Amino acid sequence: MTKPLAVSSPRNKRGGGWLAQSWRLAPRRMLWALCAPLLAGVLFLFQAWWLADILDRAVIGHAALQQLWPAISIVAGILLVRALLVWSGERAANSGTEHIKHWLRATLMQRLLDKGPAWSRLHPSGELTTALIDHVEALEGYLQRYMSAAVAAVFLPLLLAVVAMGVDIVVGLLLLLTAPLIPIFMALVGWGAEAANQKYHQALQRLSGVFGDRVKGVFTLVLFGRAKEEVAAVQQASQDLGKTTMKVLRIAFLSSAVLELFAALGVAGVAVYIGLSYLGMLGDNFTGMTLQQGLFCLFLAPEVYQPLRQMAASYHDRAQAKSAITSLEAIFKTLPAVPNKKTAEHSHDEPSTEKWEGVSVRLPMTDSTGVTPILQVEGFSLMAPGTDTVLLKPVSFTVNKGESIALQGSSGSGKTTLLESVLGLRARHSGEVRLYTAGASQADSEHNFLPGVCLLSAHPFLSGETVEQVLRLAAPEATEAQMWQALANVDMDHVLRTQHAGLQTLLGTRGYGLSGGQLQRIALARLFLYEADLVLMDEPTAHLDARTRDVVLDAILAFCADKALIIATHDPAVAACLQQQWSLQDQTLSGVQS
Repeated sequence: MTKPLAVSSPRNKRGGGWLAQSWRLAPRRMLWALCAPLLAGVLFLFQAWWLADILDRAVIGHAALQQLWPAISIVAGILLVRALLVWSGERAANSGTEHIKHWLRATLMQRLLDKGPAWSRLHPSGELTTALIDHVEALEGYLQRYMSAAVAAVFLPLLLAVVAMGVDIVVGLLLLLTAPLIPIFMALVGWGAEAANQKYHQALQRLSGVFGDRVKGVFTLVLFGRAKEEVAAVQQASQDLGKTTMKVLRIAFLSSAVLELFAALGVAGVAVYIGLSYLGMLGDNFTGMTLQQGLFCLFLAPEVYQPLRQMAASYHDRAQAKSAITSLEAIFKTLPAVPNKKTAEHSHDEPSTEKWEGVSVRLPMTDSTGVTPILQVEGFSLMAPGTDTVLLKPVSFTVNKGESIALQGSSGSGKTTLLESVLGLRARHSGEVRLYTAGASQADSEHNFLPGVCLLSAHPFLSGETVEQVLRLAAPEATEAQMWQALANVDMDHVLRTQHAGLQTLLGTRGYGLSGGQLQRIALARLFLYEADLVLMDEPTAHLDARTRDVVLDAILAFCADKALIIATHDPAVAACLQQQWSLQDQTLSGVQS
């Protein structure tokens, strides 16, 4: 048995740790997005100094406009350069964010495919859709805004306050003392924001799962008179989502109020101090500040708090991103490992080591008697998903080329589960399964691809708008003549020619306008367009009358004369036409010729 190998995620990459290292997926772009605001902040020092000098010379020195033009040009040039820096940083952040989201979606999608259908069935389709779309999209605010704002909030306030201290020590101390209060109180509010966001993502995930499952089963719900109750369940899930959304918004508004309060107090404190010093109300020790120095300090004061404002404004994005990552980790168990920076720029996907609990693909071979085995099973047993309950006791068998087998048993005995589990599509199993098909290679099993295998379920899904599109899923290059021949094999050609629009007959996802038996036959027609060495079929004639059943069965047996064929059936007439009859009952498979 090929067992799945988990993709491990280091402890320091869980949740916030993973987010902190996500920039490595697009290092050059994200590093520039982080550095551009810092450079723009450094240039602001020169802009503020020159602007204060212009006003000082105009007000105190009564300089003419012609004398001020060089300084004004310098200020305008610095403004232009700062604008270009900010624009290029945002552009780099947008590009890097899209790259990271694309990589994460592709990696998680590959992880989903690698885990196989058995794992996917344990999760509502709406939950997986929300994870791949909404949860990944929730990282955008963190990557585009919060990361650059957080870096700027760490360095720029300190730099500006130190420079202000060089001009006036009181102003510098006032800025140094008030600025840290904002992140402290924002952190306190952030704890509540993160918890609220986690509840929001859980509510959204629940609503998506509930709604998606109800839409898929709407006809069954109506049939059993459960429509009103399920509508009420969806409404309740929607109301829960609304309540959690309002909680998140309340915390967001609270954080904004905290930010504005302390920023306003800090700027007002600097302004009051400078004004009182100019009025001489603070004593002789505080009257040496020139107009240029005072204006320069006043220009710096709002800029000290601006990075903190931006970080606080995007702090909600951080909480939302952490909640989204936590939800992704809860679904997929581990987070994708971030590639190193040397390969991240060119990495769109992560090599996966996970596999289905599937089969080992081998090259075709012939034994000493000239018999060609197609499927070999040794010590194969089935367990119910998530439990240790045995569905099938250990069994070994070989299915050779040209053999046909009827798999019988009462309803619920596990015939369908056995067929799907042999290919790794359903229950956990132990033992070894080997498949020998033409064109096979060991690389196929490493990519969870099983060449030369055809499995037709009892309830096939017709994914296509027309009959032609449905058939081309089995053979994209098939000609019209080949498709009509396949339909003739299942006695559907005359029906589509005379009563419908031929190959252009509209089906939709439910096959409206056609009976259940007709839809079953269209699905069966795909068999005759696909070259397979092993054919597994689940109740292929269940919806057919006796005459049509015989026509279809004869065509199947003729087509599979040189293939290995296993048909799960309740029909004794179908079983009698096959070479071997196996019976699955009471966790035991009898009639097997090992």
